[in-house]
Amino acid sequence: MISARTLIESDQQLKFQYHKGPLLTGKISINLIWYGKFKSSQRAIITDFITSLSTYPKLTTTSQPSVATWWKSIEKYYHLTNNKKSSVHLALSLGAQILDENYSLGKSLTTNKILKLASKGKQQNAINIVLTADDVTVDGFCMSRCGTHGSSYGARVNGKHNKFAYIWVGNSETQCPGQCAWPFHQPIYGPQNAPLVAPNNDVGLDGMVINVASLLAGTVTNPFGNGYFQGPKEAPLEAASACTGIYAKGAYPGYAGDLLMDKTSGASYNANGVNGRKYLLPAIVDPKTSVCSTLV
Repeated sequence: MISARTLIESDQQLKFQYHKGPLLTGKISINLIWYGKFKSSQRAIITDFITSLSTYPKLTTTSQPSVATWWKSIEKYYHLTNNKKSSVHLALSLGAQILDENYSLGKSLTTNKILKLASKGKQQNAINIVLTADDVTVDGFCMSRCGTHGSSYGARVNGKHNKFAYIWVGNSETQCPGQCAWPFHQPIYGPQNAPLVAPNNDVGLDGMVINVASLLAGTVTNPFGNGYFQGPKEAPLEAASACTGIYAKGAYPGYAGDLLMDKTSGASYNANGVNGRKYLLPAIVDPKTSVCSTLV
């Protein structure tokens, strides 16, 4: 069941707008650049999530709601762009994985260093995601952001430079879990409700999944800064970032919503993935109504 909550509860609600720019289309590979020390079990949490985006399980009570169903809601953006209900020409798949376990650029990264790392991945028909370990500091990390997405001109192909999209997300477990891994950690500010149990038993990585999911939604619908967003271009609210803190019906500041709970582990989640995975994913703006829609 899809539930919804208004983005801005005031008489002067900002309209979620399409700014006429391109959305990502075609077959897109998600390449992962792992920077720093990650256990193989931690990497599997992210890779299973990426795989789950395009894997539609059979409609059973144990497989729904699913990660793929969550991602399918992005199709509404493409239908509005084309002004017709045509098929969506976007297909994501897990691409290459690059391990940089020796901190080739040090343990303190600037935005330019993040771009340099992102450029290691294939740049055509790809989104390159840089994932930094919990002992790596990044400009703005914790202070103003948990991750970011952007675009840059890559290598020259067929006589011209093509833009490629990239994402960075950091593991916040030891630096700022109250900011970037909520609701799996006590928040720094606001109502102090008890933290939820992380569905994959890893506060840092389950927090990273939330931020990767949010930034993927923003990347495909606003890849170059002129797609779908609300507010100023310099600090846009995008498909999922406009719904911060909303994960299920009944959500309010300090409360993620009426989530599903795993009876065995006590973990909270709202989406099923491949290999028996469970995830917590952010609400996504319905571009037709400018409200935040959730799976449960």
